[in-house]
Amino acid sequence: MSADAAHRTEQPMRVLITGIGDAFSIRSFGTSALIEAPRGQVLLDCPELIHRVLHEATTAAGWRADVSTIDHIIITHLHGDHCNGLEMFGFLRRHLRSADPTLALPKVHAAQSVLDRLWEKLAPSMDAPRDGKPSALRDYFQTHPIEPETESHIAGLSLRCRFTGHPVPTVGLLVSDGESTLGWSGDTPHDPAHIDWLSPADLIAHESGPAPNHTPIEALNALPDSLREKMRLIHLPDDFDPSVTDIRPLKQGEVVAI
Repeated sequence: MSADAAHRTEQPMRVLITGIGDAFSIRSFGTSALIEAPRGQVLLDCPELIHRVLHEATTAAGWRADVSTIDHIIITHLHGDHCNGLEMFGFLRRHLRSADPTLALPKVHAAQSVLDRLWEKLAPSMDAPRDGKPSALRDYFQTHPIEPETESHIAGLSLRCRFTGHPVPTVGLLVSDGESTLGWSGDTPHDPAHIDWLSPADLIAHESGPAPNHTPIEALNALPDSLREKMRLIHLPDDFDPSVTDIRPLKQGEVVAI
């Protein structure tokens, strides 16, 4: 084993769970996570109250991470519980960059169909003029497309994506550091083909919620033992009853080593 491989084995990919709730939750933040990558921190979705989301999770975990340290954001889709935090993230990061030009322009990674409509979503609150001209998306973020069948590389991680059957363009993810792989379902109806695509991952974070736009827990309970054992639950409604399944829900502030 090379020294580099040995180092990765001793330091597994770590994922801080920053939210586990669905769009209507009053108990949990929107489903999201922060990945400790080989070359920086990668935020996986950016829900509302993003500053509080990061503060509470990092305080619980003993991590240091905030808008000043995160250079990469992956957006699975444009529903607000997954991306509304981009406004406050972008405003604060732009303010910080004006005081410290060495801070990089943060990168948003998403499917092209998501990026094509991102500024349409953000512009009503973020296009205010500065220095005599309207602001544009490029003043807040760099954009980088990720697409199925194409491997992307983000902060030392490799990433593959697959579109789900959610009502708006949405991707699930396979994220790898070369030693281990995180599967992230994204919002999805029950889809055996999607679960099969996620199945090579060492840990699968899978959503559960009411049909037809989400995956009922009964469908996940019917999976083989080998899949359920490495599966964890995210994107849960407030009334979810963990006693109905042997698949463990993840917790906000939990660090998952993969």
